[in-house]
Amino acid sequence: MGVAGAGKTTIGHALAAELGWAFVDADVLHSEHSVQKLGAGVPLNEADRAPWIARLHAVVDRAIGRREHTVVACSALKERYRHALRGDLHPVRFVYLKADPALVRHRLANRPRHLPGAALVDSQLADLEEPQDALVVDASWSPERILGAIRDAFGV
Repeated sequence: MGVAGAGKTTIGHALAAELGWAFVDADVLHSEHSVQKLGAGVPLNEADRAPWIARLHAVVDRAIGRREHTVVACSALKERYRHALRGDLHPVRFVYLKADPALVRHRLANRPRHLPGAALVDSQLADLEEPQDALVVDASWSPERILGAIRDAFGV
């Protein structure tokens, strides 16, 4: 979890590949309406996010029900979103890729087609409620160091 440009997709995909687990990028579960808003630099509102969070929870619930290890890359900026994602699914753990605003702006400037894009960094930073129950990893570290920290913390 973390703001756009923190490295969620890069790290999530690499972790899943390394462990032989499934990977889900939460951005692909946005509605077409939400994708259009994000592409236009318009922040999503609660009405946009609610069905998206519900779809993500269903993905996680299904994976746990099937005993399939899955890595999900998702912003999950607010505590209530993380609570809705986890629900009563106790095996769910969060990794917070904590990123300096200058770092994410730099990364997004070099990836102009990134969803949601550089235009929304400020709104994402304003919405961010840093988690109290997540592994916190410095997003400026190398991918190898981040993956090592995750493996060590979770014993995978």
